[in-house]
Amino acid sequence: MKQGRQFLLYGIALALLLAVFSLYARPDFLVMLANQVWGCF
Repeated sequence: MKQGRQFLLYGIALALLLAVFSLYARPDFLVMLANQVWGCF
């Protein structure tokens, strides 16, 4: 049971990392993110 839960958590973490990396591969997302960061100052 414990090993199944650990496998599920690793799967969720991997999916989350892949989603974040796919956003960084899009230049328009990076420009939008930079504009939002600069808007804070």
